[in-house]
Amino acid sequence: MDVHIKNILNDLKKDDFQAYMLTQFTNVEYISNYKPTSFAFCVIKDNPVIYASSMDMEIARRDSDIEVREYESYEVMIKELRKEGIKNLAIEPSLPYSTYVRFRDDFQIDSKTYVDKQRMIKTPEEIGKITKATEIAQKSFLQLDILNNSGSENEVAFDLVRHMIENGASKESFDTIVASGPSSSLPHAVPQDKKLQRPILIDWGAIYEGYCSDNTRTMVYTEKQHEIFDIVKESHDKAIKAIKPGLKCCEIDKVARDVISDYGYGDKFIHSTGHSLGLDIHETPGFSLRDDTVIEKGMVITVEPGIYLEGEFGVRLEDTIEISRKGNVIGDLPLIID
Repeated sequence: MDVHIKNILNDLKKDDFQAYMLTQFTNVEYISNYKPTSFAFCVIKDNPVIYASSMDMEIARRDSDIEVREYESYEVMIKELRKEGIKNLAIEPSLPYSTYVRFRDDFQIDSKTYVDKQRMIKTPEEIGKITKATEIAQKSFLQLDILNNSGSENEVAFDLVRHMIENGASKESFDTIVASGPSSSLPHAVPQDKKLQRPILIDWGAIYEGYCSDNTRTMVYTEKQHEIFDIVKESHDKAIKAIKPGLKCCEIDKVARDVISDYGYGDKFIHSTGHSLGLDIHETPGFSLRDDTVIEKGMVITVEPGIYLEGEFGVRLEDTIEISRKGNVIGDLPLIID
C-alpha cells in the first residue's frame, strides 16, 4: 500500500474516523496516480476505492493504483459505505457544500487536512519533476530575448507559453503574467495588447509530468527602478539565507518583510513572501505572517518579495526553494537579466 495512504489511515485511526473522502482532482491524483477529467470520489479506508464517472473509466482503470468502480449514484455509494460499517467520514475542507449535504444525514462528518499534510513534504521524485519544470520554464524565458523584444505584453506571454510547450512542458502552471510600465504595480496583472513599457515584470511557470514551477523576474531601467530592485533583491536574498528546518514559516516572512520595512516600503509589500507548490501552483504551507508551520526537509516553497508603487511601477523577484539542511534555489536563472 502507498505510504501516503498508510499515513492517512494512521491519522484516521488517531482521530477515530473510518474513512476519508477526496474530490479535488490533484488530491485524487496524488493518492492514486489517476487525474480525473470529469469528477471522482476517492474514499481512503482499509480497502481504498475511487468512484469514477463513466467518461473516465478507461483512463482511471489505466492509471489508478487503487480499486476503481464506476459511479452510479450517491445512493449506491452511501449504501456500499454503510454496508462496510462506516458511520463517520472525514472530508477534505474543499469538498463542495452541495456534495457534503448528500452525505451529512448518513455519516458523522468533519473536515480534515490529512492529504495536505502529506503533500507538504515532497519526495525526491517530486522534487525532480519540479526541478525539470523549472529548467523548462527558465530556458524558455531566456529564449524570449526580452530586452530586445518589441512585441506587446500579450505577444510576449504567448511566445513564452509556446516556448515552454516546445521545450517539454504540458502547459503553463498558471496564467502567465507579463506586466510593463504602470501595470507592473498590479501583482496579478493580466497581459494587455500594448507594446512593452518599462520596467517589465514577468511571472511564469511550466508543468512537467503534473508538477509546477514558478519564477518572477523584473527588468528595471531608471535610477528609481534600480533602487527598488535592490531593496527587493536584498529581501529575497536574506529570506532565502534564513531558511532552515526548525524555524517557523512566519519567521521567514518576517525576515523578508523587515528588510522592505526598514527602507520605508513596508506598506508597499502587499502579499505573503511565498507559497508551496507541487501538483498545484498554490499549496501549503507558505511564508506568511500567519503561518506558524515548522519548516521541514522536503518542503518546496517560493520566496517572492515585492514592492508595488501604485500608478508608477512594481518590482517582484521570485525563486522556488527546496529545503534540505538549508534553502536551495531550484534553477540557475540570474536575478539580474542583462
